[in-house]
Amino acid sequence: MDDIKLPEAPEAFSLFGEPLYRVPMRPETLERQKALYKEVLKDYEENPEDPDAIIWLGRRTAYLGRYLEAATIFSTGLEKHPRDPRFYRHRGHRFITLRRLDLAIDDFEKAVTLIEGKPDEVEPDGMPNPRNIPVSSLHFNIWYHLGLAYYLSGRFEDALRAYKACMDVSEIPDKVVAMAHWLYMTLRRLGRNDEAEELMASIASDMDIIENQNYHDCLLMYKGEKEPNTLLEEARGMGALGLVTTGYGVANWFLYNGEEDKAKIVLREILSTGGWAAFGFIAAEADLKRMSMASLKSLSTGVNRAA
Repeated sequence: MDDIKLPEAPEAFSLFGEPLYRVPMRPETLERQKALYKEVLKDYEENPEDPDAIIWLGRRTAYLGRYLEAATIFSTGLEKHPRDPRFYRHRGHRFITLRRLDLAIDDFEKAVTLIEGKPDEVEPDGMPNPRNIPVSSLHFNIWYHLGLAYYLSGRFEDALRAYKACMDVSEIPDKVVAMAHWLYMTLRRLGRNDEAEELMASIASDMDIIENQNYHDCLLMYKGEKEPNTLLEEARGMGALGLVTTGYGVANWFLYNGEEDKAKIVLREILSTGGWAAFGFIAAEADLKRMSMASLKSLSTGVNRAA
C-alpha cells in the first residue's frame, strides 16, 4: 500500500472542460525557481503580515505552476490587507490562468476602484529581462488584465473600455505594443476597422522594444509590413511561447480576412503546444469554443428549418 502513488490532480480545467496538469519545466529552470521560492518562503515565514512578502510568495508559487495555491495565498493577503489593490491584481491574473474569468473580472474591477486617484507604481519583474528594466506597472497591469478577462469572455465592448484606459497609462514602447495588439484585435472583433487602422499610426518598425517583440511583430503584420505565413514560420522556431503569442495574432489576421479554416488550423496548433497558462493559449481556447458553439447553433437552426 505504501508504494501506491495517487494520480496528480489537475491544476485547472480548460474552457472545454478538459483537465490541465502542471507543465514540466526544464531541470535548470525548475531548480532556479525552487531556489527563488525558498528565498521568499523564508521572508514570508519571518514577516507573515508583510504585504510584499505575501505577494512574492504567491508569485513564486505561481511560477512553479501551482496556480491554485497561488490564488489561495493572494486570498490570504486580501484578508490581511483588503485595501491593497495588488492582491486583487495578482489573484485576478491567476483566476485567468485557472479559467475562472468571472472571478478575475470581479477582482480587477475591485482593483480599479482601489487605484482611482492614486499614482501608478512600477511593478517589479519576477523574471527580469536582459536589460533588467521593468516594463510594467500596477495600473497598467490592472487595466490590461481586466481587458483580457473581458476579451476572453467575449465581452468586447467592455474589453475596449478597459484597453482604452490601459492605453492612457502606456508611456513606454513595450506597454504601447502590448496594449495596441489586444486593442487592435478587439476593434476588429467589433467591426470598427477604421479605428483599428488609426491605431496603427502609432506603431513604427524602429520602436525600442525590450520584451514584447512578438506583439510588435504582430502589429507590423497588421500594418502590412510583415507577411503572416512568414511570421508564423518564424514563430514556430521560437518555441511554444513564441508560437502561442504570435500564432494567435496570425490566426486572428486570417479570421479578419475571411479565412476561418486557416484560422482554426493555427488555433488548434496553439493548443497542441500544451502551454496552457499563456494568454494566447487561453484566447485560442475561447475562440475555438465560440466557433464550435456557433456551428452547433447554425446546425440546430438548419435542422429546425428542415423539420
